[in-house]
Amino acid sequence: MRRPTVDGQFYSKDFEELGNQINDCFTSKFGPGDLPVSKRNKKIFGIVAPHAGYNFSGPCQAWAYKEVAESKFPETYVILGNSHNGESGVLLDDYQTPFGIVKTDRYFCEMLIKNLDFIKDNKFAHKNEHSVEVQLPFLQYVSKDRLKDIKIVPLVLGYDIDKIRQLGIFLGDCERRINIIISGDFTHYGPSYGYVPFVYNVKKELYDLDKTAISFIEKMDVDGFWDYVNEKGATICAAKSIIATMIAAKGYGVKRARLLQYYTSGDVTGDYNNAVGYGSLVFE
Repeated sequence: MRRPTVDGQFYSKDFEELGNQINDCFTSKFGPGDLPVSKRNKKIFGIVAPHAGYNFSGPCQAWAYKEVAESKFPETYVILGNSHNGESGVLLDDYQTPFGIVKTDRYFCEMLIKNLDFIKDNKFAHKNEHSVEVQLPFLQYVSKDRLKDIKIVPLVLGYDIDKIRQLGIFLGDCERRINIIISGDFTHYGPSYGYVPFVYNVKKELYDLDKTAISFIEKMDVDGFWDYVNEKGATICAAKSIIATMIAAKGYGVKRARLLQYYTSGDVTGDYNNAVGYGSLVFE
C-alpha cells in the first residue's frame, strides 16, 4: 500500500475538509464556477492537470476534472507524473488517500513491464513523489458514482525522449479503454527554479511563453512542441508526459487538445519573482 505523503501539505488530510477544499476549487474565481453535472455523455482521451498545492493550482485542476466527471468512464486511468527525484517506473501497489483506496490495474502495469523493458515496478520512484498522489483525491471526488471501479496505472516518468516516444506508441496501440491524466505544471520561473529568461514584464512574458507551448499541444504538434521546449529551455515539468500522450492520442484518432484554463501562481499570490504556470487541457 502506498500511503499519502503530502496530505496536510498539498491538500487536507481530513476527509470532510478535503471534500470542502475540492468543492471550493470548482467554485473559485479561477475554477470553472460550478460543480460537474452527473451525466457522463462526453468522450475524452485525457487531460493535463497541474500538481501544486490545491490552494494554488486546485481551481485549475478542477477545470480538467469537470471534463473527467462528465465523460464516459474508462477501464483504466493512466496517470503520468514527472519524476522529481530522477527515478522512474510504475507501482503495483494500491494508493491510499484520505478518501480511501485507489486500486492499481496490476494487469496493465505488468503488460507495460513485459512490453517495454525500461519500465519496472519501482517503489522508490513513488515513495515521496507527489505528482501521482495529488491527482487522486480529485479523481475520487468526481467519481463518487464509480469509486469501486476506479483503476489506475501510476507511472512516474524520468525516461529519455526516445523511451517516452516508445511509451506513447504502446499506449496508442493498447486494447484498454484508457484515459490519460497528465500531472504537471507549465513554466517554473524565477531564481528559485534557476530559470530567469526575462526580468521585465514577467507576467506577460510568462503567459506568452506558456501560451505558445500550449498552441503546439492544441495542434497535436509533437515535434513542434518538443523543439520549442528545448529552444526556450522551458521548465515545463509535464513536457515528456505531454509528448507521450500526444503520440498515444493520435493512435486513437484524437486530433486536438483544448485549453480549459491557464493562470500562474503569481496571479494567486501577487508575487511574480518566482512563479509557476498552471494549465488544464483536455484531449478529445
